[in-house]
Amino acid sequence: MTGFASQVFCKVERVCHHLPVLLNTFLVFSITGEVSYLVVVEAPLEPDQKKTTWSGRWKSVHLLAQYFMLLNICWNALLFIKTSPSIRGVFLGGEGVGQGWRFCYTCETHTPPRCSHCYDCKVCVLRRDHHCVFFGQCVGFSNYRYFLSCLLFMWSGLLYATVMNAEVFIVILKEGVTIHSVLLMLIPWIMLISGQVSARAFAFAFIADTCVVGFLLVSAFFFFHLILMFRGQTTREWYSTRRPYNLGVLGNLRHSLGLRWYLCWLCPLISSPLPGDGINFQVTGSLEPTR
Repeated sequence: MTGFASQVFCKVERVCHHLPVLLNTFLVFSITGEVSYLVVVEAPLEPDQKKTTWSGRWKSVHLLAQYFMLLNICWNALLFIKTSPSIRGVFLGGEGVGQGWRFCYTCETHTPPRCSHCYDCKVCVLRRDHHCVFFGQCVGFSNYRYFLSCLLFMWSGLLYATVMNAEVFIVILKEGVTIHSVLLMLIPWIMLISGQVSARAFAFAFIADTCVVGFLLVSAFFFFHLILMFRGQTTREWYSTRRPYNLGVLGNLRHSLGLRWYLCWLCPLISSPLPGDGINFQVTGSLEPTR
């Protein structure tokens, strides 16, 4: 019985581990599908403009832009998940430990500076920033570029989707600010279950709300990590107020995104080798936390 319960628990744990990834995938493609519908079917609103040449070009540009962002989101997310920043298979050096090195009792090995153990990934991660629950993977030395690029295109995509969904809010509020319209925007699920709105109205209201909330959340994450990158810090170092690895803005960009930092954000296939190895770092300040 104990063995059966353990197997059930392991399966539930695996499902919960992949659930945020599946939810993110569902939301991304749902938003893309809804915005595509708005572009192809609903826009432009004026009947005399729907079949003009300008309308066709306008729709083509919008569709190309949104699927360019979708492709970059998916590709960067896939490479982020596939690129492991852990110490597995990494030769940590045989010249002895130096300043900043620690011993991990879980992995039973000495680990370099900025490396720490992740209890979700069950391994030490080089230049560990944090464990991303939305992708089920740690953000570290080798996959930070894909994480930040994915955030960039998610932010730009949600901004675009929010602007495109502005018409949805206008339609909802067309008859004035009523209790029905406010509840539809704030709690569309309750309105659907209670039979106050149709499934179509619920879908538009829910996705429009998701775009706004998602844009605000992704904006906070994206700009926070931009600040960290410009300061040469990880999230863990931000908490301890240390900046011992700050190489200046350009130096921090190169060490985070690679030598082609000015191009790599355009496409994840653009090669941008990192100048370091994730083990040795140039120290420019005190390693002790400031008080």
